[in-house]
Amino acid sequence: MVAEKATLVLGGAALGAVSFAAYQKLTQKKPTAPAIYRAPTPPAPVPTQPQQPFINNMEKAKNIMPFGLPGPVNDLVYRSAYITSYNRRDRNPNWVAEHLTQASLKRGPDVDRQKSTFREDDSVPEKFRAKLNDYFRSGFDRGHMVPAADVKNSQVSMDETFYLTNIAPQVGQGFNRDYWAHLEHFCRELTQKFSDVYVFTGPLYLPHQEADGKFYVKYQMIGNPPNVAVPTHFYKVILTHHQGRYTVGAFVLPNQPIPDQTPLTAFKVPLDAVERGAEKQNVN
Repeated sequence: MVAEKATLVLGGAALGAVSFAAYQKLTQKKPTAPAIYRAPTPPAPVPTQPQQPFINNMEKAKNIMPFGLPGPVNDLVYRSAYITSYNRRDRNPNWVAEHLTQASLKRGPDVDRQKSTFREDDSVPEKFRAKLNDYFRSGFDRGHMVPAADVKNSQVSMDETFYLTNIAPQVGQGFNRDYWAHLEHFCRELTQKFSDVYVFTGPLYLPHQEADGKFYVKYQMIGNPPNVAVPTHFYKVILTHHQGRYTVGAFVLPNQPIPDQTPLTAFKVPLDAVERGAEKQNVN
């Protein structure tokens, strides 16, 4: 903002144009007292709330729940050949991740599936574990998420695939023993074309439309008491890598018998469809 300036120049010529009397009258006025500068009165301070002592979130939690927070709902379990996220509510994995290469698929000395047995995972608290008895006479197979055939290079690694934290109930004839097994074989065959094959596998509980036109999520429970959820579907997300290039494919299969002649492309879905169904991010 530019301040305006007024300049008054009084010279001898200007005074000659003014009558002396008027000038004298002007000069006889009583001088006025100089203006006194008064600083503006500061505004009244705004009343403030009394300062509360700082309490971090952990301290708040301790005040509200002094005996600890509930949970966790999931257990992250690290094995020699895979990683699994186990869901304590469903007694099934959320997902299981593995990395396949030609080297990892080579059979090690004296590795034999017949030496492996299904077992409960004692890394999970006993009351949240899937139990061997849950599958007894259930009518479902104990279906591997990471198959034993993917880890033939080590007996220890193969044994670890039989933990129930790597298992979910699957229809046997026509699915686990047939079409699902073919899909697992397909993943292994990809190592002949790609240097790295990453596979993410897990169950889904998807809604279906009933006669009233509404969608419902319904699934069977097995066990006594019934603790283990029977998934409606299973997914595999396959990420391949070769010479700096990555390719991803996602597949969702119903947990039911599938004719062998059904093309795998019939079950191909967008990756985000799996992410929405599984409520998690598989590949970023």
